[in-house]
Amino acid sequence: MTNIPETGRTPRVQIRLGIIQVIVFSLLLTLGGRLWYLQIRNGDEYTAEAKGNHVQRVVQPAVRGPILDARGVPLADNETRLVVSASRTELMRIKDRGKAVLTRLAGVLDMTPKEVMDKIRLCDSETPKPCWNGSPYQPIPVTTEATTQQALQIRERPEDFPGITAEPTAVRRYAAPGGARTAQVLGYLSPVTDDEIQKAKATDSPHLRSDQVGRSGIERTYDRELRGKAGVTSYEVDNLGRVMGEAESDPGVPGSTLVTSIDARVQAVAEYELAQAMKTVRQETDKITGRKYEADAGAVVVMESRTGRVVAMASQPDYDPNAWVGGISAKDYAKLTSKNSNYPLLNRAIQGQAPAGSVFKVVSASAAVRAGHDFNDKYDCSASYSMGNRSFANFESKGHGPITLGDALKFSCNTVFYRLGHQEWQRDGGLKPKKNAHDWFYRTAREFGFGGETGIDVPNEVKGRIPDRQWKKAFWEANKDAWCKQGKKGGTYVEQIAYESCLEGNQLKAFDSINFAIGQGDVLITPIQLATAYSAISNGGTLYTPTIGKAVISPDGKTVHEIRPTPHGRLPVDAATIKNLDKGLRSVVEPGGTAAWRFGGWPQDRIPMHAKTGTAQVYGKQTTSWLATYTRDFTIIMTISQGGTGSGASGPAVRNIYDAIYGLDDAGNQDLKRALLPQPQKALPKILPDGTIEAPEIKPYDPDAQKVDPGEKGDGLPALAGPPAHLRD
Repeated sequence: MTNIPETGRTPRVQIRLGIIQVIVFSLLLTLGGRLWYLQIRNGDEYTAEAKGNHVQRVVQPAVRGPILDARGVPLADNETRLVVSASRTELMRIKDRGKAVLTRLAGVLDMTPKEVMDKIRLCDSETPKPCWNGSPYQPIPVTTEATTQQALQIRERPEDFPGITAEPTAVRRYAAPGGARTAQVLGYLSPVTDDEIQKAKATDSPHLRSDQVGRSGIERTYDRELRGKAGVTSYEVDNLGRVMGEAESDPGVPGSTLVTSIDARVQAVAEYELAQAMKTVRQETDKITGRKYEADAGAVVVMESRTGRVVAMASQPDYDPNAWVGGISAKDYAKLTSKNSNYPLLNRAIQGQAPAGSVFKVVSASAAVRAGHDFNDKYDCSASYSMGNRSFANFESKGHGPITLGDALKFSCNTVFYRLGHQEWQRDGGLKPKKNAHDWFYRTAREFGFGGETGIDVPNEVKGRIPDRQWKKAFWEANKDAWCKQGKKGGTYVEQIAYESCLEGNQLKAFDSINFAIGQGDVLITPIQLATAYSAISNGGTLYTPTIGKAVISPDGKTVHEIRPTPHGRLPVDAATIKNLDKGLRSVVEPGGTAAWRFGGWPQDRIPMHAKTGTAQVYGKQTTSWLATYTRDFTIIMTISQGGTGSGASGPAVRNIYDAIYGLDDAGNQDLKRALLPQPQKALPKILPDGTIEAPEIKPYDPDAQKVDPGEKGDGLPALAGPPAHLRD
């Protein structure tokens, strides 16, 4: 028997063992690497995921606080609606990315599949409305107006509608009490964005993904107070999603109540009368252009003269803020942002800018007094004023001879102010200004509050423009290249202006100061600035910061934070000048004044009325109508773009607003039962024991309720079809 040596097998066995060892070590190395990757490199991520698998957070959005008028009438509140929402996160996990589910949902909601899909697509710079500009991880409302039957179809067939919910939800409602939309004042809401969530993390008022935030108006200014705090409940669940118990609960807090100084009744009157004035003037022919007046935009402000609180603020064109609730449609969004609709989102009371025209003459009269001219001296109101080879005509080219500055306001005499503006320009050195040039007209305008923000508590206020020497220089430096390129000596009017501006646009010229003295040229003002200035004349000289918010009340009604009137300065004139201005403005509505024909029968002995009319010229457009008025309690400013004269276009509407406030008929008879607000509202609304606020009923404005039979007029004067030619301003 042959013996096989052991050494013969050894190499093969060793090779096999070596291979096995390599494989084992490779497997161990792979396993170790994988464990290191899972536990160390991505450990935090997977730990967080693991925790998420066992703790689920349920967010209950806070009920947004209501916005009330000064008497407690809701301007914005909440109502319960059936809201159908879609979860993009869940839909994206489905093989077809939820297309079939959304198509079925469209059939239930009587919508097209495209309408539904557009609702839940994410907004970016290239995506048109509608789209979702909130967080992609929160439920996206498809409709806020589902019927009970539609909600039941969705909830009874969850297998057909994964990622779709139908729940009763508190939804914002803009109530429009008495027809008062108050659109631009209130603003609107839209979902919070991821960027806003990140920015708010470090603050004491962080956002949740379910939040709706204010985008404009007082919804934006007082968003923090109105928003409240959402409730968050965390549940422990097993891997199958079964609830094992409650981990923690952070109860929500409803938003606070905002009481405003707006009176919904006066707001309804202001909105109606502004719209009606614009509608009426569109039927009239502009004698300058031969066309009907366009009256394309307008604004009205009603303010408490002694506090700066805004009682009403209307802007035309306006819109229904409910269009934003639940996501705005493409059609509605186009209406609100298109040139054809003239941008109704703009609040023209604080964002509308136009030359001032003659309402600016209170500034010029004040500046003249500061420069050393006596208010009661005589100044020549000639038919025109000449400077070199240029002539500046009085309105309607009619003169009144030597008159005081008070009469210059009464008759709205341009030439008095032309002459004063020119003289002060010369005193300051003309084209070679002195080092210590006073620039009284420009300084006074700024100290009246023009050319700067009033500080009103709604966002996006514009500053207007006071074209003084500094502005002229800055404007020229910014535009000279374009002017030099466009300008042409002896060319068209625009080309000639560009040519002259290229060469010497940085200089404050004589005609600049002449035009400025009557609120023309490059000057721009806003209605809220004008209301603040005229209120100051009314109250003796104090400039108040305009406010709409009046008080913030906690949800239980126990904590009330009043927003008190805040003065920010005084008019730059002494008490004697203010009294003279007051007397001159009173004469404007008395016989011979430019607004007298609109205030016939007014009870001047009981409720003294003061006014200034203005007709501002705008290159390439029809004239802008301005009317500034005040009584002892209220200041009302109205403007209509391309609406003609101040008294002609705005006069009837302003008179009607006052009649409604004081309960007056055309003859000046007062009925306090019909008076909406015979004196400013001082007290806050009554808070009930449960924290709710008592709200009085409000009826829609009836313009015919103030009218009386023409035969009953008590002023003893024939009705005027229009003013005398020399009083149209």
